[in-house]
Formats: sequence, C-alpha cells, structure tokens
Amino acid sequence: MLSGRSYMSEITTSEAGQAKAAGLVVVFGYSDDCMEFRGAIDAEVSCYGGGTAYFSKSGLIKPPLCGGEDCPHFAAAKKDATPIKAVWHENGPGPCWTYETEIPHKTFEIFDEGELRCVGIVFDVEMLCKKVIGAVYCEGRKIGDLAIPRK
Repeated sequence: MLSGRSYMSEITTSEAGQAKAAGLVVVFGYSDDCMEFRGAIDAEVSCYGGGTAYFSKSGLIKPPLCGGEDCPHFAAAKKDATPIKAVWHENGPGPCWTYETEIPHKTFEIFDEGELRCVGIVFDVEMLCKKVIGAVYCEGRKIGDLAIPRK
C-alpha cells in the first residue's frame, strides 16, 4: 500500500492511525538526517549520515539526559535491545535511505521526482519482544521466527 509514494507524502494521518490500530510500525527517511516512525510507534530519531535506533519490547529506547548515548544507563538499556540501522547512501545510484535490522519486516519504496529515495520498512510491534535462539518470544510464548539475512 505504501510502495510508490512520493517523498513528503509517505503516509497519511489516517494510514498512520490504521497502522497503530494494527500494531504496525512504518519506518522511513526524511531529509538527510531523520529516521521517522509512524503507527504503533510515533517518533523521530536524528541520524545525519546514518545512525541507529534501539528498541526493547516496550518500544523505542531514547538516550537519557545523563550524557546521551555515552551514558552508562543507555549502554545497559541497549545491550538487550534490537537495533534498526539507518544507512545513508549519499552518492547513489539507488536510494538515499535503506534500513538494516533483524526484526522481521516488509519493505516499501518512496520516490522523489521519479527517483528512488528510500526503501522503508514495516514491522509488527510484537516482533520487538525478546529474541531467543532464532525465534521471537514475548511473555513466554513463541510469536515468530527471526529472518536470517543471506550473506
């Protein structure tokens, strides 16, 4: 449904509400410095030139005020977290933004004046639960298998 959209028209407010109700998170790049999250998680993470957002089963882990990403509390929180890495491709060809994660997801494409700008992802918020030996468990029950990327 989102593939083929134009930059700055990636998702409507109504669609973000539908994604939230379904427990889905839509991730895409904005400008050259933001990773956007809409749906079950509504947030923006600064990532000029690329960067990483960290998730626990409770959602996005934000750096605390005690020193940002260098804070020992943040380091401890992200130890068991699942990352989504925003990769900035400055001098194409291809999209400016792509994402790398172990979270099972689907991709979609965003265009800017006919050129591929972003390959975004959509994932189920339940997939943020604890990962154990190739499977995903949430509150003691298996809810899925991890997608193992080919090398």
